[in-house]
Amino acid sequence: MLLNTHFLFFTLGECAVQKLVGMLRRCVEDYHMIDAGDRIAVGLSGGKDSMTLLVLLRELQKYYDRPFSLEAITIDMGLGLEDEGLRTLCRELEVPYARVETQIGPVIFQYRKEKNPCSMCAKMRRGALDQALLDHGCNKLALGHHYDDAVETFLMSLLYEGRISCFQPVTHLDRTGIIQIRPMLYIHEQTIAHFAGERGLPVAKNHCPVDKHTKREETKELIFQLSQRYPELKERIFGAMQRYPLPAWEPQGRYKRPKERN
Repeated sequence: MLLNTHFLFFTLGECAVQKLVGMLRRCVEDYHMIDAGDRIAVGLSGGKDSMTLLVLLRELQKYYDRPFSLEAITIDMGLGLEDEGLRTLCRELEVPYARVETQIGPVIFQYRKEKNPCSMCAKMRRGALDQALLDHGCNKLALGHHYDDAVETFLMSLLYEGRISCFQPVTHLDRTGIIQIRPMLYIHEQTIAHFAGERGLPVAKNHCPVDKHTKREETKELIFQLSQRYPELKERIFGAMQRYPLPAWEPQGRYKRPKERN
């Protein structure tokens, strides 16, 4: 059943919405993510993260002092994407929507039968997104990575690769000239899940064969267990990434550590 997003947009208090937009704006400004005239595409996967990102960027767009255009692009992995809810959301937000069909899923799982499919999947999906941005004349790709994603990626690099690393808040792709931005790095996953639930965002079913059975899920569980004993574990790791800092992680604005929602 399709949801009336015009109605749902008012079920969550405006103060809560503005608080999240404020956190997103602080991240945008700390890392200089948006310039006037930018044509930004959100990689809309159908999950709670990318949908929340689209909603918050649309709110920011209404009053931000650096005007930018916004659209949503979905990469169909060839695994049975149901995008009716995505189209409805974009229509209600008045954001242009495009769906790009690929056979990435069948190539990885049926033909190549990859034992560790996540890395190749991410590269192929990102390549398809980059090409779609070029086709649509966009110069920046907004991704839905959040606070917890950063902490998990840092630990995954340490545990599984033996190196200290993480994705960057802003990534310049030399080959295409596209700039990837991650505006939700100051927002916790739990907060995003609450937001998506309260607003009734039409989250699409994930048809990936290895969903919930990845190294990221193992790392997420490890962090959860450690956090029972060390409650500020995630905050300390995130803060260390900025203070050390990892390449491109030192914020230029004034940073205040986000508090996790109870």
